[in-house]
Amino acid sequence: MSVLKDTATVNEEDANLLVLIIDTNPIVWRKSNFSLKEALRHILVFINAHLALKHDNDVAIIASHVGVSKFLYPIPMTHENSDKTIFPNMYQKFRVIDEKVIANMSALFEDVDTPNNYPDKASSMMAGALSMALCYINRITKADEIGHVKSRILIISVSPDSPYQYISIMNCIFSAQKLCIPIDVCKVYGSDTPVFLQQASHITGGKYLKLEMPQGLLQFLMIAFLPDRYNKKYLCLPGEERVDFGAACFCHKKIIDVGYVCSVCLSIFCRPLDECSTCRTRLTLTSVRQNGRVI
Repeated sequence: MSVLKDTATVNEEDANLLVLIIDTNPIVWRKSNFSLKEALRHILVFINAHLALKHDNDVAIIASHVGVSKFLYPIPMTHENSDKTIFPNMYQKFRVIDEKVIANMSALFEDVDTPNNYPDKASSMMAGALSMALCYINRITKADEIGHVKSRILIISVSPDSPYQYISIMNCIFSAQKLCIPIDVCKVYGSDTPVFLQQASHITGGKYLKLEMPQGLLQFLMIAFLPDRYNKKYLCLPGEERVDFGAACFCHKKIIDVGYVCSVCLSIFCRPLDECSTCRTRLTLTSVRQNGRVI
């Protein structure tokens, strides 16, 4: 599996667009000893630090909720949500982002119900959030004709992987790889192995970090994820060295270590089939000899 080599020219004068995906799954956050409200305080300080590094840095924040993904910032400006009050003791952009994110996060929990047909309520809609992040980056990149803006994605994750989203997530990962957009992942909570997000960081050239002490979230964000793409080349940042390249089968939607792949459409199955359920190709299983045994 190929890994991203950052061939895009990155220099110190570039503006940096950070697209932050926050996993807001309430089911998982309630299980942890670190509340989403406390984590949001840490995240907002980190966002302000990112904006303070350079005057033309920008940020977009997306909530990956149960069954839905929504922008927390930016959102279309209306007369109802516009507020021109000036606070002399606080940088105006910091205040605007802090208030918008908190207000939109509260509205998300009040207004959005889990769809009845969503198959995996223990996981958030990470595939949808990644798709929205890539679309937003593509729009900003198209508008930036001189190539001044360099983008990256950071995921704050707590939910386990959802095999139902495997194909969509892998499509997003390969799209980010093609566009030279690194995906960083900060795993705040969860004992399940986050196979797909590990692969996202590895393939796109990002960093994956699982926190042993969630209460130190802000410190880890500042050390590992605040440096931009230019400065990362000169720093030795923490991250996972081992990557699990497990996949999810197309038939039962479960993560497997060994699978059977259709030679035509590359669909993955957990057991040998006479016919591919995706492209309807007739399959013949070739015997493989391993350690003197035919399997």
